[in-house]
Amino acid sequence: MFAGMMKAAFPLAVATSMLAGLLAVAGAQDRSADAPGLEKLGETLFFDTDLSRERTQSCATCHDPSTGFADPRGGPVSIGDDGTSLGVRNAPTVSYATFSPRFGKDSEGHYVGGQFHDGRADTLEDQAGQPLLNPIEMAMPDRASVVARLKEKPAYLEAFRKQFGPDVFDSDERAFAALTEALAAYERSPAVSPFDSRYDRYLRGEYKMTPQEELGRVLFFSNQFTSCGQCHKLHPSGGRDETFTDYRFHNIGVPRNPELEAPLDHGLLAREDVTDPAHDGQFKVPTLRNVAVTAPYMHNGVFKDLRTVILFYNKYNSSSPKRQIDPETGREWDPPEVAGTLSMKELETGPALDDRRINALVAFLKTLTDARYEPLLGE
Repeated sequence: MFAGMMKAAFPLAVATSMLAGLLAVAGAQDRSADAPGLEKLGETLFFDTDLSRERTQSCATCHDPSTGFADPRGGPVSIGDDGTSLGVRNAPTVSYATFSPRFGKDSEGHYVGGQFHDGRADTLEDQAGQPLLNPIEMAMPDRASVVARLKEKPAYLEAFRKQFGPDVFDSDERAFAALTEALAAYERSPAVSPFDSRYDRYLRGEYKMTPQEELGRVLFFSNQFTSCGQCHKLHPSGGRDETFTDYRFHNIGVPRNPELEAPLDHGLLAREDVTDPAHDGQFKVPTLRNVAVTAPYMHNGVFKDLRTVILFYNKYNSSSPKRQIDPETGREWDPPEVAGTLSMKELETGPALDDRRINALVAFLKTLTDARYEPLLGE
């Protein structure tokens, strides 16, 4: 859910149907074996616009399941429940977010994991509650107000008591925690992270890569010809559970987005528990799953096209004057929002890429699209 905000209210008829189904699940299942029931409850909550202050926005507004669990409205950041407030960061996809480890340091001393671009939530449960209370997102004033909205609906009262016990509503804190647990259960479900893209089908021998896609795959996983695998690879040669991120934090020199009136974004360094200035401007490496259908790109949504992103990386290794031009502006690439802490070792790995190889990488990245979103590719 949720570094930003979202779209049209969920249709009343569909919401009513989901609540009716929720009642049936609550009445039919025993809590001891009710993981599907908890996921269903979380899915229903995910679409409920009544959980925002003005009742205009749900989790699904900024993380629409029909568009890769990203904001489908096309802006660099999301609009809040009041219809005017703007976030400062691009809403990341919820797809495959469950695989991010808790925020901390890995065996080599690098910060890794967490939820949001700066990893500020350790778990999906922690993350799920923050947009509800964020004043420029869903804008509920406090946990008690959120719980009061739950109590408006008998279906929720019954389902929550079935899932979490008859006294779950005795405490607002407990009921709110139950809400975040249900949302997290949905976000952990196979429906959100199905691993059924063309790449996954290729690994299972069910799909044959086109020559262009295969070239892109080889280039992507190469340690010689691109820098992609320096950060966007969890396993040395990929695999069935590859999420295409190592969950570390980097400053790659992303420029400010001129469409946003936002203060300088220090990323990881903005956390109270990170004080070393070497981390200034660092953001968590995002998954590349569904990247072809979740534009715009970067933490501030500054780039609109996937090919532009690859050209942006390529500029670090190319001496060609044309590669120093941002194709979306027709000017030289703007300077980094935060300079001086760029991950130059990773950025300068590999030679410059020609158009054939750039196009091949784009083709391969499209194969990381979940099967349900393949029609969005327009191929």
